[in-house]
Amino acid sequence: MIFDKLKKLDIVMTVAWILAIVSALLVRPDGKYIDYIDFRSLGILWGLMIIIQGFKKNNLFDMLANKLISKFSKPWQLMAILVFICFFLSMFITNDVALITFVPIAIMILKRANLENVMIPIIVLQTIAANLGSMLTPIGNPQNLYMYGLTGLSLIDFCKIMLPYSVMSFILLVVAIFFVNKRHTGLDKLEKSVDKNLDLEKSVDKDSDLEETTKSEAEKKETSKREVLAFSILFIIALLTVGRIIPYYIFVGIVLVAVLVLDRKLIAKADYILLLTFIGFFIFTGNMGRIPLIKNFLENVMANSEFIISLITSQFISNVPATLMLSGFTTNYRQLIIGVNIGGLGTLIASMASLISYKAYTKEYKENTGKYMKTFTGYNIIFLVILIVTWLIIR
Repeated sequence: MIFDKLKKLDIVMTVAWILAIVSALLVRPDGKYIDYIDFRSLGILWGLMIIIQGFKKNNLFDMLANKLISKFSKPWQLMAILVFICFFLSMFITNDVALITFVPIAIMILKRANLENVMIPIIVLQTIAANLGSMLTPIGNPQNLYMYGLTGLSLIDFCKIMLPYSVMSFILLVVAIFFVNKRHTGLDKLEKSVDKNLDLEKSVDKDSDLEETTKSEAEKKETSKREVLAFSILFIIALLTVGRIIPYYIFVGIVLVAVLVLDRKLIAKADYILLLTFIGFFIFTGNMGRIPLIKNFLENVMANSEFIISLITSQFISNVPATLMLSGFTTNYRQLIIGVNIGGLGTLIASMASLISYKAYTKEYKENTGKYMKTFTGYNIIFLVILIVTWLIIR
């Protein structure tokens, strides 16, 4: 029974708290523990989670996807919009939310448009696009939000750090889409197929669990203009808070009051596992920084190697915990930010958001798990190598 319960625990959160507890045996808990925790980052992250859930509840992202996709008929246009909607929206709604929202939509649309032969590369490119698009802004992913608060950089200065890599990522995605289109599709034949099957309002295949679920959820969702307006205002307040114009505790209070009035059930939909993971790593890194021998060792290892160390560490424990663990042992935050963001490429766990796409696809096509992993790894390595070369050129 205990083993079954342990299997259900989030692995990263469990590791974070094991490290926190072990470190607490070395550094006795005291009043300084409270200083470890970055309440500003946690508060803003919680508020953004609630706001995004409010948008999802009102079907905002689905409607946006439907309107955009319905305007295109050629296969490469369809593939481009599916990929770049993840790239650009992840800058504002985070990479994991972009993938949770748009990967299932892509599976449904590509199946309906008779484009299943490009489903794996497109979902892989969606994943890469979300991870790379999110690296440009402070609110694109959790590690950026944390580093933005830690560094005290202005919004413009922070975005400048990753801008060259975002531009290169955009170019690589364009090339990849045309490569997939040329390699996997017969353009004339599939143009007709897309024209015939693309309409998102048509009935779905009853044999597909995913499409049945999507349809039933769409029917149940009701869009409230009042709520959309309210959550839009809250999102603007969030941006002002990220820009340090509004104190974070005021933002948290406003979100809490608003959601209690609008729909208190949304409070339970925030990712508290991620928040607890952050707290566990805050305690661990805080304690490690108070042990002179360990602190000096890690600072020496990190010195002038922030990019490489953070990139490699991300491959094994993912880039969010890598950021939290390494940020206490360097002041070269620029290289750390670049390293953990580019480090989201590579292995399946380099960015935990990548698991969202993997689970969504393999749930529908279990027999193609190996093929998915091969394609995922191949594309990730290519993007990773090119971005590392970019870093070597402009560092």
